[in-house]
Amino acid sequence: MAKEGRQGPRASVWLADEGRRGGRRGGQPSGHPSGLDRERITEATVRLLDAEGLAKFSMRRLAAELDVTAMSVYWYVDTKDELLELAVDAVFGELRHPDPEAGGDWRGQLRTLARENRTLLVRHPWLSQLTGTYLNIGPHSLAFSRAVQRVMRRSGLPTHRLTGAISTVFQFVYGYGTIEGHLLARAAATGKSPDDYFQESMSAVAESPDTAADVIEESRALMAARGGDTVAEMLDRDFEFALDLLVAGIEAMVERG
Repeated sequence: MAKEGRQGPRASVWLADEGRRGGRRGGQPSGHPSGLDRERITEATVRLLDAEGLAKFSMRRLAAELDVTAMSVYWYVDTKDELLELAVDAVFGELRHPDPEAGGDWRGQLRTLARENRTLLVRHPWLSQLTGTYLNIGPHSLAFSRAVQRVMRRSGLPTHRLTGAISTVFQFVYGYGTIEGHLLARAAATGKSPDDYFQESMSAVAESPDTAADVIEESRALMAARGGDTVAEMLDRDFEFALDLLVAGIEAMVERG
């Protein structure tokens, strides 16, 4: 009987022949709903994850969304893990990649990739947890990794330093996008705009004991110096400046030789 998850180390749907082929057994069994295929199932999975989050997702909930039986879904995937892995790769397909072969400045292309990745993490808050759960070796995930590597190679860093530089930039993006996504999801859950949620949170903490109030007051001064009238503007300014720092660090290491 098909199970919701695997025990022990996870394999990958992309390592099996059916993962590359796009259908577990090939074709469609008699009696199954017409028009149901792995692509449609994956699209519905992404929609549900965006709307309801990872904690509420189940194969039964997905089957209800598709108006089919759970066994119809299991014809195309063996487990929920396989389906979530397909969903991760599907959203990586939303990323736009600069063409490194077309020339242009590697700095601008690296910034473009970082911004795209941040936007993806915010748009799909469930993605950050799953990114660290699976191997991420689907075609869209690998295309993004290849684009990052090609751009970073043009920075002038020696080959043995490339993985460290890539980790520095994209682990920062991962953390920033994850926290931003959680903030926006929390605000949405309260029915408030990000700006109202932020202001009410700051006011509530400011009314707490003196030690916390002192910290908040210092934080207010820092945020005022940073500038930005909205939460989005503040987040954008910090993100862009942090990217500038990272690019400057790469340039400094290249100059060191």
